[in-house]
Amino acid sequence: MLKITFVQLDGARRDVEASAGISVMQAATRNGVAGIDAECGGACACATCHVYVDEAWRERVGPPQGGEADMLEFALEVDPDRSRLSCQITINEALDGLVVHLPAAQQ
Repeated sequence: MLKITFVQLDGARRDVEASAGISVMQAATRNGVAGIDAECGGACACATCHVYVDEAWRERVGPPQGGEADMLEFALEVDPDRSRLSCQITINEALDGLVVHLPAAQQ
């Protein structure tokens, strides 16, 4: 199992364990992480799973691509350097320990 940390606006951290191959959004919803609504179920069609990738992880996670970049236009409080849709980040061994922050608008 791999670890993903979700950081709330107040700094509270929630560590969850997840299997490789699922999305960060799936890890959040399966573990009841508040602030990740995932209304579209991971179809990259709603932006309710918006997260900020922690600075230390940005390069490893990479930038949004294609439809994700377009969908981020509908998210609130987008940071062009850190914003990603968690449904589009697939967990793998290289992301073990990933830290993402939740936007204030989703809390």
